[in-house]
Amino acid sequence: MTDNNQQPSFDTFAVVEIFGHQKLAGRVSEQVIAGQGFIRIDVPAVPSFVEYGRQYPEIPAYTRLFGPSAIYSITPCSEEVANAATIRIRERPVEAYVPVLPSRVENSDDDDDTDF
Repeated sequence: MTDNNQQPSFDTFAVVEIFGHQKLAGRVSEQVIAGQGFIRIDVPAVPSFVEYGRQYPEIPAYTRLFGPSAIYSITPCSEEVANAATIRIRERPVEAYVPVLPSRVENSDDDDDTDF
């Protein structure tokens, strides 16, 4: 027997505006993690291209999850519109940042171990 009170899961292409002036586009769905509901945005890859003589690098596909209270608006649209918006928005995924520390310059004339 089918439960008529069960709401269908949200799953559509859309442009999503997030508080903090961020905008993403892609396939938008719901995902539950540890019993809490999140908005999942699967952003498609953006190929590299040249526009007005400027080279834009490829952006790989990625997924972001947001709590519902972080969402300002969701504008459902077709897959084609979402892909075009992704190219225009050009939001990049989070990348690991590993700072490069300056290497210690060893001086053969300096016999003590103090670094200044």
